[in-house]
Amino acid sequence: MLYIGVDLGTSAVKLLLMDDRGAIQNIVSREYPISYPHPGWSEQNPEDWLSATLEGIRELTAPFDRGQVAGIGCGGQMHGLVALDENDRVLRPAILWNDGRTAREVEYLNGEIGREKISAWTANIAFAGFTAPKLLWMRSHEPELFARIRRIMLPKDYLNYMLTGVFCTDVSDASGMLLLDVKRRRWSREMLEVCGVREEQMPRIYESYETVGTLKPEIAARLGLPETVKVCAGAGDNAAAAVGTGTVGNGQCNISLGTSGTIFISSDSFGVDPGNALHAFGHADGHWHLMGCMLSAASCNRWWAEDILGTGDFAGEQAKIAPERLGRNHVFFLPYLMGERSPINDTDARGTFIGLTMDSTRADMTQAVLEGVSFAIRDSLEVARSLGLDIRRSRICGGGAKSPLWKKILANVLGISLDLVETEQGPGMGGAMLAMVACGAYASVEEACSALVRVVDTVEPDPELTARYEEQYRKFRKIYPALRELFPQIQ
Repeated sequence: MLYIGVDLGTSAVKLLLMDDRGAIQNIVSREYPISYPHPGWSEQNPEDWLSATLEGIRELTAPFDRGQVAGIGCGGQMHGLVALDENDRVLRPAILWNDGRTAREVEYLNGEIGREKISAWTANIAFAGFTAPKLLWMRSHEPELFARIRRIMLPKDYLNYMLTGVFCTDVSDASGMLLLDVKRRRWSREMLEVCGVREEQMPRIYESYETVGTLKPEIAARLGLPETVKVCAGAGDNAAAAVGTGTVGNGQCNISLGTSGTIFISSDSFGVDPGNALHAFGHADGHWHLMGCMLSAASCNRWWAEDILGTGDFAGEQAKIAPERLGRNHVFFLPYLMGERSPINDTDARGTFIGLTMDSTRADMTQAVLEGVSFAIRDSLEVARSLGLDIRRSRICGGGAKSPLWKKILANVLGISLDLVETEQGPGMGGAMLAMVACGAYASVEEACSALVRVVDTVEPDPELTARYEEQYRKFRKIYPALRELFPQIQ
């Protein structure tokens, strides 16, 4: 049989076709636009996701016997607010995960309602990217549209709804809405009341590997697929990527260098970071995880290369960095191009180069970008270590993980081993594996990971280089506190 994995990303949907043995048979990608209507805002049209996904699935499956397709699983960008009216029409463009308009709403939730209450209800505090603050913003700024909301959902849940007609979400993605009682895996009545939302406006909650339905007849006909194709609940992109890299079970770690950057630590038991710098979410394997998320990771490198240097030759730019310069750069970069989430939770933070001199080179600045992202990921790792978690190795995925230099820098900044898996397709791979579990090909997510995920290479830290980066990291840690009060003044 064949299984389709959908990775609904911020810039494109990536689809893969996988067979019973976990071999990738085909990959298709379709891009769609993103809108920045105001500084710090980030929006997309959900209908663009749907058309790109449907067209992509037809292209993906065209060379194969479509009758062999058994299941579809979707991993998707988290936190985005998709609002439909009573006729299932999209009320407004989706407000995305990296949108920073909700500073006042976050202050209201964490301040007036109170961090302690919010954390007790949802296991997390408010961050600008979460869905609940966006609902409050919509209620305040677009009350007519807010009053017409019939269904509230997340990006990948919109796809599932359009495919099956089932109004659903999964635990891992719902955890990032700030509307879920994560420990009990149910909607928080207290948070729904704070946001002015009724439970009937919220989707039914499933585990990621559970079947939510089959393809609607008209969708099956449009795709040329059997109506019996099962669609599983899927997962938020980070949980799906963790499944795709085999990061399940207690104390496993995955680092993603995608548009955003995450450090994902799986756990068999529920736990909360007392300082709420790390998110406490449900995992796609039926358990839980802690996660630190920075808003701009590989997107920093793309911005620097394409928008500033005017080149798409990422490898060529990195080749200019001399090996002996690693751990000795006098230029530092704060990667807060969209504000920052974990662990500082500051929508006013901004990207910054510091330490420039007349002998600073283009290569120094490129190196600073790679190092700045790595230092920021370490900030979240240090929070995990403060909780007593002993992280000595991690899987790694995402576009940035294709760079040998960046992996080397990251391994030495963190001082841990980085394992690369044989098939690095992140959320798409995880989505297909969840579909396999939903279809009964495997009894559990853990069993699927054990059978299908293989480590093929490891980047080990070098003690001498790790020591140099330890000193550099101590310098990096001083930059943001020194500039924090300035950032709001220069908006």
